[in-house]
This record gives sequence, C-alpha cells and structure tokens, in this order.
Amino acid sequence: MESKISIFCVVDVIESLSGGTLLNGNLSMMDNSPLGSLNQGTTNLVTLCHPGQTIHWTILALDLQTPVAIRKITFLNPDGTSVEPLPDDPTKLESDKLHLNVWSGVVPYYLVPGVDYRYRFELQMYEGKNCLMYVDTPALKCI
Repeated sequence: MESKISIFCVVDVIESLSGGTLLNGNLSMMDNSPLGSLNQGTTNLVTLCHPGQTIHWTILALDLQTPVAIRKITFLNPDGTSVEPLPDDPTKLESDKLHLNVWSGVVPYYLVPGVDYRYRFELQMYEGKNCLMYVDTPALKCI
C-alpha cells in the first residue's frame, strides 16, 4: 500500500476572481491514489484511501502573477455543515500568509469504510472582496 496520496489542485485564478466562483471549470482536482478515485479533474473528487495514509494537497495557479494559497481544509458534518464559520470580512485577512501551497494530513483510523467524508477546500487568492473562495464537494473515502 502506498503510504502517501497527492491531491493536485489547479485553479484558474483570473476566471475564479472574475466569476466569483471556483466552479464552472475554474478548479480541477485530481489525485494519484492507486485505488482508483472517482470524479478526477472535477471539484467532486472522491479520493479513495486507507486509514493511516498521508494526504498531501498541492495548489497550482494557472496565472503565475496572482498568488493563491490553501487557507484551510475543514471536514464537514454529515449534513454538509461546517463547525467553523467563514470570516465575516475577507478583506481583513492577512495577505502575508499566502504561502501554503501544500497542506498535509493523515487519514484517521476511526473513519467508517465506504462513507464519503466531504470537506471544505478553502482558497485565498490575493486580497479583496472575493479573495476567499471554497468548495464543499470533494471527499475522502476509506475502503
């Protein structure tokens, strides 16, 4: 069993900021799981994994002039809600922390096999009103 899975996330920063969304093809997520993950290349990626594996999320921007970073990854409740609210005013976020291009975590052993564990994938792109965007559609699934 491979002990590490990499999830590669490519974002079109200009289109995301212009349209105010990571959907519509502005964000693509794919992984190298040897288990055959689902929905590769979409925001609905379901990464198949085993408990104890390390997951590395890496963000890449198509536009090299506008910085993008992984701000946070939060696993959602079964009803799709998050226990952590989004910031009220994203214009007051500190822009000097835009350096998290890789985020890592270990798949917990208590996850129930066969269940999709959805997470919020939160990105920060530069500064301003629409700088903070997220998708709630990707998931990890233990098999």
